[in-house]
Amino acid sequence: MTILDRRQALAFGAGIALFAALPLGIGPAEAANDTAEVAKTFLAGREPVKGKLTVDLPEIAENGATVPFTAIVDSPMTEAAHVTEILVLGEENPTSLIARFRLSPTSGKAEVSLRVRLAATQNVWVLATTNTGEVYLEKKQVKVTIGGCG
Repeated sequence: MTILDRRQALAFGAGIALFAALPLGIGPAEAANDTAEVAKTFLAGREPVKGKLTVDLPEIAENGATVPFTAIVDSPMTEAAHVTEILVLGEENPTSLIARFRLSPTSGKAEVSLRVRLAATQNVWVLATTNTGEVYLEKKQVKVTIGGCG
């Protein structure tokens, strides 16, 4: 067993501090609010289909910290055709990614519900993709009267 002298211990501590300060591969959705870029990446050049995605959000949220949210995708959820992912983005939140859901046929139905935090009045984007490559996009504006995050 080797005992470190003072100089080695300081060098070791500085190395750990430097390592801790390095970025840990944070993805673009977590790094900054870049809603349009995240949506563009998710769509990957595909044209979104209208009418298959229903978003339930209040028009006015009295408290931005707990806004009820539900997204339903019209899908049979079978092995042949099912929703694989639902993404929820907020234009004015400090980070655009609100939630990401991964689904499979065993999910039963393509429906997600939660309470979201909204920093200010903004458009909430909901994107969904299927195993067949179809993508859906809906946007809904929510007016926030009391701040939620940030």
